Amino acid sequence: MTADLPIIRLRPKSRPQAIRHGFPWVYADELVTDRRTRALQPGSFALLEDATRQPLALVTVNPESRIIARVMDPDPQARIDRDWIAARIARALAMRQRLFDRPFYRLIHAEADGLPGTIIDRFGDAAVIQPNAAWAEHMADEIADALREVTGVATVILNGQGRARSLEGLEERMEVLSGSVSAPVEVPMNGAIYLADLAQGQKTGLFYDQRPNHAFAQRLAQGARVLDVFSHVGGFGLAALAAGAEHATCVDGSAPALELAQGGARAMGVAARLTTRQGDAFAQMEALAAEGAEFDLVICDPPAFAPSKQALEAGLRAYERVARLAAPLVAPGGYLGLCSCSHAADLTAFRNASARGIGRGGRRMQLIHTGQAGPDHPTLPQLAETGYLKALFFRLDG
Repeated sequence: MTADLPIIRLRPKSRPQAIRHGFPWVYADELVTDRRTRALQPGSFALLEDATRQPLALVTVNPESRIIARVMDPDPQARIDRDWIAARIARALAMRQRLFDRPFYRLIHAEADGLPGTIIDRFGDAAVIQPNAAWAEHMADEIADALREVTGVATVILNGQGRARSLEGLEERMEVLSGSVSAPVEVPMNGAIYLADLAQGQKTGLFYDQRPNHAFAQRLAQGARVLDVFSHVGGFGLAALAAGAEHATCVDGSAPALELAQGGARAMGVAARLTTRQGDAFAQMEALAAEGAEFDLVICDPPAFAPSKQALEAGLRAYERVARLAAPLVAPGGYLGLCSCSHAADLTAFRNASARGIGRGGRRMQLIHTGQAGPDHPTLPQLAETGYLKALFFRLDG
């Protein structure tokens, strides 16, 4: 394949050792971007060389993105085709099959699983692909073919939505590539049953990354009154009910998501113990405080308030506000869980913002547990963005 590929080259002051040591991205200001390079089609492949013309890797190029090149394979002789994709999926599948006894998990976690910018979540006999890089968009059919061959899934859905695609210059689209979806899929996890809308839901329909944090919250939930804020389809709330919570209240801005939470509760036989409140989460927490509501366990799992470095300061203020409003709702001696999926806010910054908010909410705290995404969301140590999820659990007094 190498003989057919264009060549792109790092600038003299760039650090090729980062690529050699596993960093998978090349930023636009690190590359010699002459007219020929800028003319490359987004999603095309090229051979990346260092400034001395030594080959570094086979990459995919997108001149429209700040991440102008992503490493596909450190072997410059590699051929990126259906077989190459199938080998990566098979490697990822082998680990998931060792970790999980049922086929419900994130199967491909982008760069960390060797398929740059590509997410695949599996829901039993169905799977959802998020092609968030131009190469994956162009090779979506090959990815779907390889996915069906390796896993045996019948239904494959392409979910082309989200901020990551806009950064790549990709348009939004949704398409059923094979099979059909007529109703939300039941997903068993931690003893709960969730309903995932694969065709219309947020992201791929369900957030698998919180699985271990749901499990930790279950240890605090037995016999408890639970509040799940930014609940989506009932993530922490349904997990708490499965563990024997007395009652759970789910708060979310999306009425369809709350309907799915109620459907999950019905499937579990615990609908009488679930209440939902639809509306702005901040306003709902203020209203609950005005009502004198009190819970033994409160968990807040908001969207990414700091999706980029430019949004970091405002995002940390939002996380602090979440903590400030949530803390007064926790009964003395109760527990507060706070989560962030913002890769731009590292653990220290998020922990500090959360602690400030709890303090300004008039509460004293002990940090008892720090969680992250589950093992089906592996991290690439060289790429901080793959380790985005943080979960902090506090015991509150006062």
